[in-house]
Amino acid sequence: MAEPVRKTRAWRFAGLTEWFSVNMPTAETELHYDSPFHLLIAVILSAQCTDKRINIATPAIFAKYPTPNELASASFDEVFGLVKSVSYPNNKAHHLIGMARKLRDEFNCEVPSDIDSLMSLPGVGRKTANVIASVVYDKPVIAVDTHVFRLAHRLGLSNGKTPQAVEKDLTKGFAAELRPKAHHWLILHGRYVCTARNPKCNECGIYTFCKEFSSKKTAKSEN
Repeated sequence: MAEPVRKTRAWRFAGLTEWFSVNMPTAETELHYDSPFHLLIAVILSAQCTDKRINIATPAIFAKYPTPNELASASFDEVFGLVKSVSYPNNKAHHLIGMARKLRDEFNCEVPSDIDSLMSLPGVGRKTANVIASVVYDKPVIAVDTHVFRLAHRLGLSNGKTPQAVEKDLTKGFAAELRPKAHHWLILHGRYVCTARNPKCNECGIYTFCKEFSSKKTAKSEN
C-alpha cells in the first residue's frame, strides 16, 4: 500500500521549507569572518569543535595572516600557538599551512569556487568545500555535518548511511535556490532545538513533519 500523502518525504520537504521560510528567513553561518580566505580557515578549524570556540581563536589568526601569503610562510610552531585551543591543533596547523601554500602556488591566492578545486586543498573535505561554495559563492549545494546528518534522519528526509548519500537526498528535496539556506536551517535547528542527546520536542515548530516524533507518538499511543 502506498504511503499516505501526509507521510511522504516530499510532504516533509514542502512543510519544512514553508515553516523555515517564515520562521527563519535569514539563516547564516555563525562563524565570524571577513574574507573567503578567513572563512576557509574558520571552517577547517571548526571540524569537531564548536563555532563559539573557533570565534574566540580566529581574531588573532586573521590579524596575523590576512592573506594566504603570510600563512604560507608561517612556521608550524607559530600557527600551532594560535590554534592550540581548538580540537586536533597539530593536524589543523599543518592543514592551514598546506592550504595557504596551495592557494598561493596554484590559485593565485584566491579561494576557488569549484568543489573539486576546493577539495584539493589540505584539510578540505566535501563538507568544508560545500560550506565555502554555498556561503561565499551561493552555489546550490548542501554541506552535511553532524547536525545535518542527524536531522535528516530524524525528520525523515533521508535514510542515507553516509554524508554524501544524505547530501544527495537533501539536494533532491530542496529547491536549488534554497539549498545554501537549507543547510543553515538544519544546522541551527539541530544546534539549538533538535539537539543530539535531549531534543526539545516541546519547543519544536516542525514536529508535525518529524518522522521520529511521529513514530514515538504512535508507539506511546499503542502502549
